[in-house]
Amino acid sequence: MRIKTVYFILFIIGSIVPYYFFLPFIIKHGLDFKLLISELSANNISLFFGFDVIISALALIIYILYDQNKIKVRFYGLAIIATLTIGVSSGLPLYLLLKERTKDFLRKLNGN
Repeated sequence: MRIKTVYFILFIIGSIVPYYFFLPFIIKHGLDFKLLISELSANNISLFFGFDVIISALALIIYILYDQNKIKVRFYGLAIIATLTIGVSSGLPLYLLLKERTKDFLRKLNGN
């Protein structure tokens, strides 16, 4: 299986699975941010996972912006949007997929 296929599958899974658990909350409570924050900070374990994801998302966004100076990945902003609206589980595989596609394009352009 090609790495681009793996990244695409991970992007799809990483986009669907988080919302599978989030949508029932939205359906039941709407956009009740106070309740959402209360649920997210219910105990130390949920805080552990919450801060882990926030720090990972920040690191990914910084990496994407830094990496953009080396290789001009088309549509890199989509990975940032996916990270901010879904999470790292979606944004990271999407960026890696877009980066592989860019590298393939550059290889073809250079005749390799």
